[in-house]
Amino acid sequence: MDAQAIDRQTIAGILSDTPMSGAVNKFFVPCSALIDSRPLAGRLVAMALVLAFGGSLLHAGQNKINKHEDRNEILQLEDVWRTAMLKGDTAAMASLLADDYIAITAAGTLQTKDEAINNLRTHHVRFTTLDITERKVRFYGKTALVNSVAFVQGTTTDGDVSGSYRYTRVYVRDAQDKWKIVSFEASRIRQPGERKKPASFGQRVN
Repeated sequence: MDAQAIDRQTIAGILSDTPMSGAVNKFFVPCSALIDSRPLAGRLVAMALVLAFGGSLLHAGQNKINKHEDRNEILQLEDVWRTAMLKGDTAAMASLLADDYIAITAAGTLQTKDEAINNLRTHHVRFTTLDITERKVRFYGKTALVNSVAFVQGTTTDGDVSGSYRYTRVYVRDAQDKWKIVSFEASRIRQPGERKKPASFGQRVN
């Protein structure tokens, strides 16, 4: 093979040993083709990272929005519960409580859903004041935990139950995606030297 028939052009490209016939062909492989392929791969990786990071931010933002909406819903249900207690609204209370609802009263007794509703229906528990403060809502998956302080003025069949109580109420999303109260516990806040009263907030009445 004639050495002169080999293109050894190196300007703006790479050496090509392709045999040529007749005049020397200036065909060569541009170096830019090799150089451009590297940034393209880098851009693809960067794009993938941006999409992944952006997706994570979007998911986090959506979770924050959902949590905010859930908190507002729980606060609304707390207001429904308060109004039901003040007005003796058994229908509203029945819609709030889960079928397996259990309460622990300040006296340490247990109270079922039926007993809680019956207390309202028969006016065994009657409140004229129910002021809620220091409310805090926390979420654990499909469970919401509410802690509050309640100042109560009212009576039960055992007498006056006026005073301040701390309570914990637990909500769980049911199969129909509705928040239901599954548990409630109340504790009387006593001042130093205050004598224990026989009646208690949310007391079970037989």
